[in-house]
Amino acid sequence: MKNYINLSKSFSFSIVVVLLIGAGALTLTSCTEEEIPAAGSIEDLTPPKADFSSSADNTDSKKILFSNTSASATDYVWDFGDGNTSYDKNPTNLYPAEGTYSVTLVASDKLNVSSTVTKDVTVTVPQLYEPFILEPGFEDGMLEDGLGDGRDSWRTGGDDRPAGMGGVIQITGSPVSFGDQGAKLPSDMTRAGYQLVTVIPDSDYKVSFYYTMKTTPVGSLTVYILAGDVTNPADVAAATIASVTVYDQSDDSAYVKESIDFNSGSNTAIAIYFINDAVETRVDEFTIANN
Repeated sequence: MKNYINLSKSFSFSIVVVLLIGAGALTLTSCTEEEIPAAGSIEDLTPPKADFSSSADNTDSKKILFSNTSASATDYVWDFGDGNTSYDKNPTNLYPAEGTYSVTLVASDKLNVSSTVTKDVTVTVPQLYEPFILEPGFEDGMLEDGLGDGRDSWRTGGDDRPAGMGGVIQITGSPVSFGDQGAKLPSDMTRAGYQLVTVIPDSDYKVSFYYTMKTTPVGSLTVYILAGDVTNPADVAAATIASVTVYDQSDDSAYVKESIDFNSGSNTAIAIYFINDAVETRVDEFTIANN
């Protein structure tokens, strides 16, 4: 049925027929009444057309943002397929779980003409990759098949290792913060630790560790988070995503916890690089976690 915009009032009519038969008269009245457009009415040339798009919220993938792209409509009724509804033009719906939901939008105008569209919206929850550090506490036997001397994963120099970043760390048995061993950096600054860690790009992480230093001479420990694999000490500054330099020398047998917050940027791997300055330093129990 066509839709009309009335420019004047519509009217109805009846047909009356009078028949003269002999001396009598018989009057017939139609039994139907029809509504017709009034003079000057025109057809509605812009009926509503329902349509929409959707996207997941950046902070919560179960929160779906709906963008209403309907034409020639003024009123909207949404059915999100999970029991929730809305009359907003551009609503947001928080779904209870992953899955595919059938979403229906009814768009109508002030002439009570409506249009309906139904689309499937898929809700997914991304699985976070949990990065890990090999031999995080510098303990023996922590690699595959019970191998590793506590420092194999932290070596610098040699095959597939950055050259010139410092010699292989020493291992200490006392003091330690966890387990039986920790890393030791002598005061001559000839040793350093380095490990490449796989991460997800543009993700927030926290690296934590424990350290202690001799009370003299005055010195420090710096832990760097580097963008990818770095093989030359001259490139450390330019490759640094984040770093922390610590100075607590109050008790050489008490470990202090420190951490670094950073974003991985465009990198699929970061390097943890630590080196001391002037004072004998011990390091233990590195961790990395999604932040």
